[in-house]
Amino acid sequence: MSWHPQYRSSKFRHVFGKPASKENCYDSVPITRSVHDNHFCAVNPHFIAVVTECAGGGAFLVIPLHQTGKLDPHYPKVCGHRGNVLDIKWNPFDDFEIASCSEDATIKIWDIPKQLLTRNFTTYKKELVGHSRRVGLVEWHPTAANILFSSGYDYKVMVWNLDTKESVIVNPVRTITCHQDVILSMSFNTNGSLLATACKDRKIRILDPRLGTILQEASYKGHRANKVLFLGNMKKLLSTGTSRWNNRQMALWDQDNLSVPLTEEDLDGSSGVLFPFYDVDTNMLYIVGKGDGNIRYYEVSAEKPHLNYLTEYRSYNPQKGIGTMPKRGLEVSSCEIFRFYKLITTKSLIEPISMIVPRRSESYQEDIYPPTAGAQPSLTAREWLSGMNREPILVSLRPGSQPLSPRPLPPEKPLSTPTARTSPLLLDHTAKLSAEDGQRPLSQPEGKAPRWAAEHRPEEKQPWLTNGFDIFECPPPKTENELLQMFYRQQEEIRRLRELVTQREVQAKQLELEIKNLRMSSAF
Repeated sequence: MSWHPQYRSSKFRHVFGKPASKENCYDSVPITRSVHDNHFCAVNPHFIAVVTECAGGGAFLVIPLHQTGKLDPHYPKVCGHRGNVLDIKWNPFDDFEIASCSEDATIKIWDIPKQLLTRNFTTYKKELVGHSRRVGLVEWHPTAANILFSSGYDYKVMVWNLDTKESVIVNPVRTITCHQDVILSMSFNTNGSLLATACKDRKIRILDPRLGTILQEASYKGHRANKVLFLGNMKKLLSTGTSRWNNRQMALWDQDNLSVPLTEEDLDGSSGVLFPFYDVDTNMLYIVGKGDGNIRYYEVSAEKPHLNYLTEYRSYNPQKGIGTMPKRGLEVSSCEIFRFYKLITTKSLIEPISMIVPRRSESYQEDIYPPTAGAQPSLTAREWLSGMNREPILVSLRPGSQPLSPRPLPPEKPLSTPTARTSPLLLDHTAKLSAEDGQRPLSQPEGKAPRWAAEHRPEEKQPWLTNGFDIFECPPPKTENELLQMFYRQQEEIRRLRELVTQREVQAKQLELEIKNLRMSSAF
C-alpha cells in the first residue's frame, strides 16, 4: 500500500483572488433579474457584454473594457429581441461579433461597431429562426469559423453555418433530436470533435456534433447533473449538480466510460447552480456558485486523487452571474492566470477578480503561460462540415510577440510608401542593383516582394495592443484615476519596448558573430 503525503508540490498552491478597486469596477449597471441559470455576461479583450433589464423586449449592454466607473443611466443598449435575452457569447475569432438568444425563439448575430454607441443598436447582422420554443443556450465552435450551436426548450440542438450571404437563416445544417428534456449545458472538447450535454432528464451525453449520434450516455442515479464541462485533452468530463440527498456536488467522469464517475465530491447544502470553469493551460478548475460569494479552485491531475483542492476566494457579495476573460486579454506582467467578472445584482456592480500567481520577478513567466489558443480559426465552416478536425492554433502570450488581429488585415501597401521600415544600407544596395538592370529602384513584380519586406511588413500593420485595446485609439483621460491608468499603461509599454530593444540588440550581436565566422572560414 503506497503512502501519499498530504503536502503536494504545485506552482499554483498560493494562487489568490484579487478584486479590482472601486474605480476599476463597472457601477450602476442594470443587471438582469432573470431566474434562468446562465452566466449573463460575456467578455473579450475589447468589450464586456451583460444582459440587462429592458421593458418591451430583451436587450444587453456592450461596454468598452476600459470604460470603468459609473455607467450613464441612458447608456445605449443592443436591443432587437421581442423576449428576454437568455444567453450571449462573443465569437472567439472576431472580437466585434456576438451571438444572443432569447425567449422569442430566435438567435441574432450582431456586428458591434468600433466606435462608442451613441444610440440604441438595433441592426443585427443575421437572424437564425428554427426553434419552436425559447432558446436557452448558444455556443461557438472552438476551432471552426462561423459554426454556431444553439439549444432550446423544444429539446433540440441546432447546428448553424453562418458562412452565407442570407440575413435570415431558416434551415440549420443539422438538428440533433436525441434529448428527452431541456438541455441545461453544452461543452466542446479542445478540437470540437465531441459535444457533451447535460439534460434535465439527469443524463449526461457525449455526441458527435456533425451526425448527432450518441457516443456515450450516463444514467447514473446518484448524481443529477446541471452543468457539464470537458477538461481539455485529459479525456475527462466534469459535471456539477446535486446528490440524491440534495447536496451540491461535482463528479469527474472518464469520457470513454460514463457508467460510474471516477470520483464524486460533496461541497455544501446550498441550492444555487454551480458553474465550472477550466483553464487548459494550468489544469486549474474553478467552481462558482450562483448566489455564493466565494470561488473554489482545484488543480486537476491524471493520477488519483484527480481533484486537488487548493483554496477559495471569499467575498460577502453574492454573484448573479459571471464572465471570464480569454487568456489573450490577461495582464501577464502581474502573473494573472484567470480573470472573472462578477455580476453583483444587489449593488448593480460588475467586479473584476484577478487570479494571480505570486511571483517576485517582473519578467515574463514562461512556466505559467504556455502557448494558448489564439483568435484565429484552424478550420473553415466547409472543412469542418466535411469531417475535418484540427487542434486550435496556439499563440504565445509573451509581450512583444505578434498579436492576432480580430479583423482581417487591410490590403498591404506598396513598398515604395515612405512608411516601409528598411535599412538605409539595404536601400542603397537595392538602388544600385536596380540602376544596373535599368529598372526603377524598389520596383517589384506584383506578389513577389522580397523576403526582408515580408518580415518587416506585419510590424507596421499590427495595432499596438496594450491590455487588450489600441493605445492610440484610447480616448484622452478625463479624471485623475483615468490619468493614472494611462500613465501605468505607458510605463508598461515603455518596459515592453525596452525588452524588445534588448532582444534586437542580442540578435544583432549574434548576426555580427556569424558574419565574422563566415569571413574567417572564407579566408582559410
